[in-house]
Amino acid sequence: MKADSNRSSRLIGPFTAICLVVANTIGTGVFTSLGYQVADIQSYFALLALWAIGGIFAMCGALSYAELGSVMPRSGGEYTFLSQIYHPAIGFLSGWISVTVGFAAPIAAAAIALADYLSQVFPIPNETLVAAIVAILISTIHTRNLKTGSSFQDWFTVLKVISIVVLIACGFFLAEPQFVNLLPSAGDIQPIFSPPFAVSLVFVTYAYSGWNASVYIANEIDKPEKNLPFSLIVGTAIVMVLYLLLNFIFLYSTPLQALAGKTQVGAIAAEYIFGDFGGKLMSLLISFGLISSISSMIWAGPRVTQAIGEDIPFFQPLAKRNASGIPDLAIWIQLSLILVLLITSSFEALVTYLGFTLTLSSLMTVAGVFVHRYKYPEISRPYRTWGYPITPLIFIGVGLWVLIFTFMGKPVESLAGLFTIFLGLPIYFFAARKKLVSSSDLRSSKQSISNNYDET
Repeated sequence: MKADSNRSSRLIGPFTAICLVVANTIGTGVFTSLGYQVADIQSYFALLALWAIGGIFAMCGALSYAELGSVMPRSGGEYTFLSQIYHPAIGFLSGWISVTVGFAAPIAAAAIALADYLSQVFPIPNETLVAAIVAILISTIHTRNLKTGSSFQDWFTVLKVISIVVLIACGFFLAEPQFVNLLPSAGDIQPIFSPPFAVSLVFVTYAYSGWNASVYIANEIDKPEKNLPFSLIVGTAIVMVLYLLLNFIFLYSTPLQALAGKTQVGAIAAEYIFGDFGGKLMSLLISFGLISSISSMIWAGPRVTQAIGEDIPFFQPLAKRNASGIPDLAIWIQLSLILVLLITSSFEALVTYLGFTLTLSSLMTVAGVFVHRYKYPEISRPYRTWGYPITPLIFIGVGLWVLIFTFMGKPVESLAGLFTIFLGLPIYFFAARKKLVSSSDLRSSKQSISNNYDET
């Protein structure tokens, strides 16, 4: 009993897991996407429906991941799920993307965005240097111990949410209101079935990406069979509410013509709410909020690397942990990739096709709920997907829609994403020749999972 108590004290609770989901999801997307949507869609109802559908898509994914996380409560995210559900090679390809660019590129992009927004308030001679310093400092914090990293994550996520709530409240009480009709009219249905709506939905789903963040650190969550599903569902629900309210405030406070085609939607809306200094205030808010986003990705990414190192003897050094149980080598490797991307500015090209590869990976994972139930019908499931089979089917349907329109709109980037995935195959088969996982390891792993099912 004492050992269990000591172990629990070194794990994070549901609050921090929720913070990780919220911080990982809320980035710059919600502050920039609306301008491009307004350029082609003039219906208030259709514009808000975009963000509602994106939220439903994310929630269906969270509900599905919650079931998989409750029966496979191990760090690694899609790598862990796909390896167990389909084949270790499939899991490795997903993990390969995560380890190489899946986290490093968005972190580099977020760090540059932070420096860019900060430069709107303070003179910054070298934004790349500032971005690099931010990445180094936050990475260093997460190599200390779990308590330090989780406390840092909690504080900055709470402050981010408070800032957004204050902005929403000020929009209601200070802005000169525009007439926003929330009820659908006869002309509001056609835009929802138009190509611009489908294209806009691609960017909205990308803005919601991060709803699955806590599955990457399952080993570090206390009572993951219970708290992991809770964090995914509650975290995604919080983001959905904030996104809908934020976009309503942008439309409520700002004329459509002032937003159409503009990137800095948040700054423009802030000027209408607060006056001339509103743009700088919004830039400061976004740059400050990005700290928690960067922190959440720096925390989650190395856990995929660690899981691969634990499973594949050839990559065993990647699983190395320090005295506090932190995979510090994996964190430093990720930081090295981030710095290379910052110096070469190659992260912009990577981010353009990451959306396609990440959607494909999450779609296969959600489909895995059906496969896992078929392969392991006898397993006790601490959490079962609410609304099954409708909710995972909704996610799969919307996900296929996003993949099709992404491929049609950006075929070169989509093919590049697929090519990057399959680059991992030679590495996998090379490791397989080095005795990828011994049969005894597999039996031990399956027995461990079976024991976990029995306990739950």
